[in-house]
Amino acid sequence: MIVTPLDSAILDSKDQYVFYHKMIDFTLKELIYSVQEKQILNQQEVLLFKQYSDLLLYSIEAMRVKYMYDDEENMKVDLTDSGFPNYLEFRYLFNDLELREEYLGKLTNTEELKEEFLDTLMRKKEPIAKRKLFQAASIVYYTSAKKEYIFNRFVQGKIISAPEGSEEEYLVSWSFYDVSHNRPYICYMYFNYDGKNVQDYKDEIYSVLKNAADRDMNLDTMAYAIDKRLPKVFPKRIRRVDLGPLHNVFAKDENKITHAILQGIANKEIPLESYAISFKIDELKSVDEFKEGSFFNKQIFQRWDAIFRQRYVFAPHRIIQLLYSKTPEIMNKLAKSPIQVSELKINK
Repeated sequence: MIVTPLDSAILDSKDQYVFYHKMIDFTLKELIYSVQEKQILNQQEVLLFKQYSDLLLYSIEAMRVKYMYDDEENMKVDLTDSGFPNYLEFRYLFNDLELREEYLGKLTNTEELKEEFLDTLMRKKEPIAKRKLFQAASIVYYTSAKKEYIFNRFVQGKIISAPEGSEEEYLVSWSFYDVSHNRPYICYMYFNYDGKNVQDYKDEIYSVLKNAADRDMNLDTMAYAIDKRLPKVFPKRIRRVDLGPLHNVFAKDENKITHAILQGIANKEIPLESYAISFKIDELKSVDEFKEGSFFNKQIFQRWDAIFRQRYVFAPHRIIQLLYSKTPEIMNKLAKSPIQVSELKINK
């Protein structure tokens, strides 16, 4: 039986590492599949969503390898309205890999370690010491993990043509890991450009997005900041996806869905690996334009419609039944009925 201390944000045993990483890997893959199947995002948005999610999964797997046999450091999971690793863990990965060559120079030679492992197992018939396993995990971590695949606090996507049939000319996406909520967000902006080649203006666009749209804020505030700082860009539609929280045994917050699941686990109504995922989309559309400024320096701004909010919940069938019983007021306000995903089964 895995005991998970609900008042602790630290994974401090091998069992907890295995359990947590299986859960987060499984739930994210289920989410990606269901978002595509239910056409919650369009085809191009789903493709970009997968790419950002792959970076997230890659980073979490790197964390698993990094911490599995480390007796001195433990990975921190954010328990409050998140369920994801604390944002500092991503920063630590990135910093580690900046110093990759320096660390590799200090590690035991791979061939020597292999010989030592074989000698211990085959000749001495003894288990491998934990510190040796940590050395092996460190070699795997520093030789296989690549800095460019780590989900950084801000991840910039390329400017591409908007999907066929769109009213807008271009689409740019970006993702950020909000440090206050410890959750990943993915944004899509459809826009027109007042110039010959939008690629000539891409550095300005990327700079503004990184500085003005890299955290959770009111969507109209974000849209106005982008519009004001990029006079050649006419943003027409912005969609922001809030990925999470992941409601599971590792969470500890005031969220009613989390509370219902934790209570169900405590009462042994549902298994320890039970989960649900909240998924939110905020969308803002331009309805008009207006000019502002002096006679010689007028700038065109967008007049925005009200924010359109859509809320979804993904969960296995048994959990959906529980949530309808415990939180009907939330279930009845969703954009769609709760979307069924597969159960996670972990042998304990």
